[in-house]
Amino acid sequence: MRLQSGILPILRNTICTGLILLVAGLAGCTGMGYTLGSTLPPGARSVQVPTFINHCGEPRLETEATQAVISELQKDGTLEVVDRDTADFVLKVTLVSCDMKPLRYQRDNAKATSEYRVELSADILMTRTSTKNVAITKRVRGEYDFYTGSDMQSAKRIALPGACRDLAHDIVETVTEYWYD
Repeated sequence: MRLQSGILPILRNTICTGLILLVAGLAGCTGMGYTLGSTLPPGARSVQVPTFINHCGEPRLETEATQAVISELQKDGTLEVVDRDTADFVLKVTLVSCDMKPLRYQRDNAKATSEYRVELSADILMTRTSTKNVAITKRVRGEYDFYTGSDMQSAKRIALPGACRDLAHDIVETVTEYWYD
């Protein structure tokens, strides 16, 4: 009997100490910029994503990038993608550039590039539908590295969806974590 009565206070003290440390740790996280739960403002549950505006001259890129963002939003699950009539926010995106940057050159020909990076830049503007107030405005980018092989156009066509997925990830991360409200 004595052994059990000596263990219970120790066990109780250990549990209390653990709870105190847990609470202190969580409080420290909020001081460092981490929060529990959503960072979205109250009432932010849905978003409309109209087809992007394409100012970079790459044909059909706006369709590919729009679909990538919708897929990423659905995968994330923080905001529901809906039509304009029921949306809390509208996400307008303008594709502003699509650049090819050489990364690696061929060994036998220093002027011939064997690997490129395609970089997409876009401006996002997210507004609240009820007030038309701007919630987010930011430039984001996505990139994708690829080897050219013998056909540069085919390689680029294959690489663009990868850059759109990376851009979509950056857009959704911004939309779900970066708020002015």
